[in-house]
Amino acid sequence: MSAQRFADKVVVVTGAAQGIGRGVALGVAAEGGKVVFVDRADFVADVAAEAKGAETAGFIADLETYAGAASAMAFAAARFGGIDVLINGVGGAIRMRPFAEFEPEQIDAEIRRSLMPTLYACHAVLPHLLARGGGTIVNISSNATRGIHRVPYSAAKGGVNAITQSLAMEYAERNIRVVATAPGGTAAPARRIPRNADGDSAQEKIWMDEAVRQVTDSTFFKRYGSIDEQVAPILFLASDDASYITGTVLPVAGGDLG
Repeated sequence: MSAQRFADKVVVVTGAAQGIGRGVALGVAAEGGKVVFVDRADFVADVAAEAKGAETAGFIADLETYAGAASAMAFAAARFGGIDVLINGVGGAIRMRPFAEFEPEQIDAEIRRSLMPTLYACHAVLPHLLARGGGTIVNISSNATRGIHRVPYSAAKGGVNAITQSLAMEYAERNIRVVATAPGGTAAPARRIPRNADGDSAQEKIWMDEAVRQVTDSTFFKRYGSIDEQVAPILFLASDDASYITGTVLPVAGGDLG
């Protein structure tokens, strides 16, 4: 094992402006990787610049569109000469409410947010990984495939798990590993861009509190994990230390398998 596990590797991290994605991207940079921080937030380049002394770049893209995913991969390949690793971090529940309370357009929005960026980015990166003769994709899923008040989000993350397993089987013979982690509840700094731009009503705050209690009670440790506790397994799976692991969705949720 090496403290420079990503030396000479070009790594694209999506959702890199905040939360787990930011921690992962900075962690890869600290271990020698050339990192493209991708996010739709206009401050993503400032986050990339936090990796002092590392070769990084920020790129603004809306990964809820295929054009956004393709442009991010093209930028990374042009900037650093190719791509070795993709870490898909875009996603997150927009609303917490009983399923019967979701409006149809809200269901669609959850799927666009938490499924389509991973699906699009996996497709868009494949030509670049194939050109390298192989590579690694790490999808950040969720253990919320079982949980209350977020059925559309649960469905999206179930889709991410399916992408991980099917893509791993399909491309193993081309030397491409595809793996995922399934984080549980994670304590993180306040988001600079809120998950729900409309804000939460008083009733939605009650539903959110109910979901938080369920998530906490479902863990063996009865607490949320930290950003660092989520970042470490992702970095391991993205590195060559995990070279014989593919098709695996690793729960990182204090014993709650989701």
